[in-house]
Amino acid sequence: MHTMTPPQKARAAFASAVVLLFLTGLASFVAVSRLLESDGWVTHTREVQTSIGDLDAAMLRTARARSAFVMFGSDDSVNEFDAAAPEISSKLQRLRELTRDNPKQQEFCSRLQDLATRRLALLQESIRLKREAPQDEQRQAEINRTNLSLAAEMTSLTQTMQEEERRLLEIRKSASLRLFKEMVVILFGAFILVLVLFSVQYRFLSAELAAREQAERIARDSEDSLRRLTGRLLQLQDAERRKFSRELHDSLGQYLVGAKMNLEMFAAQGKQSLFVEAVQLLEQSIAETRTISHLLHPPLLDEVGLSSAAKWYAEGFAQRSGIEVKIDLPKDVDRLPKPVALTLFRILQESLTNIHRHSESPKAEVGIVLLTDRVTLNVRDYGKGIAPQSGTILTKGTSAGVGLAGMRERMRELGGQLSIEPCAPGTLIRVSVPLPEGSNESTASAAD
Repeated sequence: MHTMTPPQKARAAFASAVVLLFLTGLASFVAVSRLLESDGWVTHTREVQTSIGDLDAAMLRTARARSAFVMFGSDDSVNEFDAAAPEISSKLQRLRELTRDNPKQQEFCSRLQDLATRRLALLQESIRLKREAPQDEQRQAEINRTNLSLAAEMTSLTQTMQEEERRLLEIRKSASLRLFKEMVVILFGAFILVLVLFSVQYRFLSAELAAREQAERIARDSEDSLRRLTGRLLQLQDAERRKFSRELHDSLGQYLVGAKMNLEMFAAQGKQSLFVEAVQLLEQSIAETRTISHLLHPPLLDEVGLSSAAKWYAEGFAQRSGIEVKIDLPKDVDRLPKPVALTLFRILQESLTNIHRHSESPKAEVGIVLLTDRVTLNVRDYGKGIAPQSGTILTKGTSAGVGLAGMRERMRELGGQLSIEPCAPGTLIRVSVPLPEGSNESTASAAD
């Protein structure tokens, strides 16, 4: 199962936050639109209520103007009636337009218009009767009774319409309040989620920055270690060159000079003993040359492989140092790639050299374990153990010595691992080197 890396997690958290912000904005837009629409309907209901009240007021003014004219005969009352009467038609038209969305209210408007028309006609008849037959009290009384009946019916109808609008107002106010609460909840929840996602992203970014700083610190330490190691290696290289220069001058050079002198004397004097001595000096020169060549690079490693070279070196080391060396190698170890074989041989050399110099161990054990994907070299001694500062060499490389640091650099080049483990008694040096994919098949039989 694929696991996301911290940078991928940070990007995913940021993308989620952006998507959530977009969805929140969209949801907020929809909620605000619905809320504005709901508030518009609330305002519309109030406008309908106001329009009904305006119609009642206009009808009341016309009725009062007619009553004032009948009672006092004032022309001002007639003028007021003429001014208020046209407003009733406009108020009814306005009310009908406002209630287009409500069929029930439209029906009430039609009935209200019929009653208003009848009542206006009746009031106009009353004014005309007052002008033409002021003494006809009976007809005025009939008109008053009919007017009161129509007024009562209109009042009942407008009250019904007001009740209907109040009911709609409560419904619409409740819907508006619910939408407002939903919008608040959406915004608050989205704000919390965005905060959480940004905090998660901040944590991932902090972890990534910390890991990057640690990697940079390790790289700087490694660079410093490599720089010190390189400087120390250059010093050792100069020392090694001086050593081989002395060897060549003091041994091989002397032998060759002696051989040359004997050959010159043989040419001058013709003594056979001088020739024999010159041949012996040349043989010693050849042996000295072979010794120096073996020190620089063991020929057995190229000729017969790691197994024979390791055994040859272990035997020679045991003879020179007096330390018993037990070596255990698999049969197919000679199939290892040359860079891996050379690295294991050099680490074997350095490990045995360190045992001889520092451990005071009477014996050493060398073993190689060959797996399908890696090879492991174990070198164990039974001495006094490794010094504490050697651990610093492995972690930071802050030491003047190059033995363990050189091992570590060799492992880094091949992508392997080096560990030093304390034992009771002694120390175990373990290196593990991954094998290239092409060599897996060749080492599979050894692993089995």
